[in-house]
Amino acid sequence: MSDAPKYLLVDMKVLPDVFYKVILAKKLIAQGKAKSSSEAAKMAGISRSAFYKYKDSVYQYENKSSQRIATLYVTLEDEPGVLSSVLAELYQIGANIVTVNQNIPVDGVAPVSISCRVNQEKHDDELVEALIQVNGVVDARSIAAQ
Repeated sequence: MSDAPKYLLVDMKVLPDVFYKVILAKKLIAQGKAKSSSEAAKMAGISRSAFYKYKDSVYQYENKSSQRIATLYVTLEDEPGVLSSVLAELYQIGANIVTVNQNIPVDGVAPVSISCRVNQEKHDDELVEALIQVNGVVDARSIAAQ
């Protein structure tokens, strides 16, 4: 049995409900909806012992193959609401923000790097073009994509 794989991808329909409930309990803790593992287990409908037995072995599979990470470098005017407008535009495009790093403004502009998860079909040129149209954006360009 030493050749057995370490991980398996299994359809939830064939697994006992306890595995899904452990994932639910972990999510409740991470989102702050449960203050403790005991509370999370109770909310998920499982025993504490079941939660502790499986918590380090059960993870949700998230298929991200249809998405990629794009990193954008944007120069913004140092005015209130400009960054918020940029993030709103990315939301409208369907991007999911992963990181935002805004540096201290110098000479009235602030450099910002934004990493976001976007669909494979979205080209970086589309993202850049949309951001350049936002009021207060001085420059926008793509610096990396995965």
